[in-house]
Amino acid sequence: MYAGLQELGVANGEDLKETLTNCTEPLKAIEQFQTENGVLLPSLQSALPFLDLHGTPRLEFHQSVFDELREKLLERVSAIALEGKLEERYKKLEDLLEKSFSLVKMPSIQPVVMCVMKHLPKVPEKKLKLVMADKDLYKACAVEVKRQIWQDNQALFGDEVSPLLKQYILEKENILFSNDVSVLHNFFTPSPKTRRQGEVVQKLTQMIGKNVKLYDMVLQFLRTLFLRTRNVHYCTLRAELLMSLHDLDISEICTVDPCHKFTWCLDACIREKFVDNKRARELQGFLDGVKKGQEQVLGDLSMILCDPFAINTLALSTIRHLQDLVGQDTLPRESPDLLLLLRMLSLGQGAWDMIDSQVFKEPKMEAELITKFLPMVMSFVVDDHMFTVDQKLPSEEKGPIPYPSAIPEAYTKFLQENRIACEIGLYYFLHITKLRNKNAFLRLLPALAETFSDLAFSDIFLHLLTGNLTLLGDEFALEEFCSSLFDGFFLTVCSRKENVHRHVLRLLLHLHHKVAPTKLESLQKALEPTKQSGEAVKELYNQLTEKLELRKPSPAEVTETPPMELPLPAVPTPTSR
Repeated sequence: MYAGLQELGVANGEDLKETLTNCTEPLKAIEQFQTENGVLLPSLQSALPFLDLHGTPRLEFHQSVFDELREKLLERVSAIALEGKLEERYKKLEDLLEKSFSLVKMPSIQPVVMCVMKHLPKVPEKKLKLVMADKDLYKACAVEVKRQIWQDNQALFGDEVSPLLKQYILEKENILFSNDVSVLHNFFTPSPKTRRQGEVVQKLTQMIGKNVKLYDMVLQFLRTLFLRTRNVHYCTLRAELLMSLHDLDISEICTVDPCHKFTWCLDACIREKFVDNKRARELQGFLDGVKKGQEQVLGDLSMILCDPFAINTLALSTIRHLQDLVGQDTLPRESPDLLLLLRMLSLGQGAWDMIDSQVFKEPKMEAELITKFLPMVMSFVVDDHMFTVDQKLPSEEKGPIPYPSAIPEAYTKFLQENRIACEIGLYYFLHITKLRNKNAFLRLLPALAETFSDLAFSDIFLHLLTGNLTLLGDEFALEEFCSSLFDGFFLTVCSRKENVHRHVLRLLLHLHHKVAPTKLESLQKALEPTKQSGEAVKELYNQLTEKLELRKPSPAEVTETPPMELPLPAVPTPTSR
């Protein structure tokens, strides 16, 4: 409590204790101690007895004076940090720190010492080491001081950042597995600016401040974790962090990050959920502007393009372009904007391989993706248009055109072997589901049973699919639809992929009342958790069971009511004569 007072020649409690122990007249010793160590104002001595008359203890008086002086001192320190030339103000603060640092462990004085350190751009290393070595001091010091400690102690900074990164990933997963299944409010609904206001992004932004070294450390943590886990949410955080610093106009960092302008332009596209022609040209300019010898920047650009929000925007824009090309009678290879979207999708999807191999080269795009796969997707669009037009014709003009049920074998193969084709195929499937196109849904669903890296069973796709399926709610009463969706798709992997099990239960919690009772009963049995199932699956299954129990009719309703009619008396058959 009195740490450091002796070093400054100020008497403390221990001195008083020693004085009282060795004196013959304790009252006189106390009076002398008060005179020597009290507030040295002659006018005050005559005023103090008035406080005694009002029963105000001297401790209370001295404490209030002390608190007032401390506030004035804190204000003065903050003022010194802003006035005069830089060298002069920092010299004053350094002198003040030298005089006061010995009191840093004294709780009542500590805020002043910490305030002085906070305003110093470079605290003497010796003092930083003393703060770092003491857990309480380290905890009490301002983030401005901690930055100076962190920049030379990557392990300590990592310990501070690690819980925040875990929290961020958990928050993203909680959104994907939310019980709120909706087409209007999904994972991609919040705007980029709204997402950047999240607790983790704001805390990291504050921790970094204007310190380029700390920013580089965080980026290195994100790259390492992305490589170790393949979790694409780290790519989202990489982009969000840069744009959060951009919002605060931290030019010290934004000007040195070569991805800044590219990310800024892409952020505007994500906000609109579409890449327009003007921004497409800007993005292409950034990619084409990567000079020889600076190829390493492609690693960071690919990570920013691997952000699910970027992939979502690029894929939605691709589907929209394909529809436009159908109306224009134009082939995919003739559209520069479409080719740029594919180039960025390819760069984003190849992020992990590029960072892992450290070979910073744009991945080559397969020509067949453009010449064969995309025309196939366009042919599906044409099939839908033809069928819709045919249905609108008067009955006498209608041709016998059934909706095509087969899909080209090459299409299924593309979804299995080509990452970009698979991504576009999945987004086209989401598109037709959102349009409530049941025929196209049932036609293309079998192709999703086996896809590149099981992308059709990834959390982001299933989160979007379950939301879009709420628009086809009435179809769940049909056996054909349910068999195709559950038996032919979901249940094929439920036993080995717990995330799929969770998404199916989420969907049924929302749409169970639409499913035919017999089908619902069989699904309930098929989805029953095993001993190996996680707590999340068990919790969802219990919620579903409770909902189904509430829907069951009561025994009184089940028992048949006796017929009201009285039995007719038997009439004898007249005998023939």
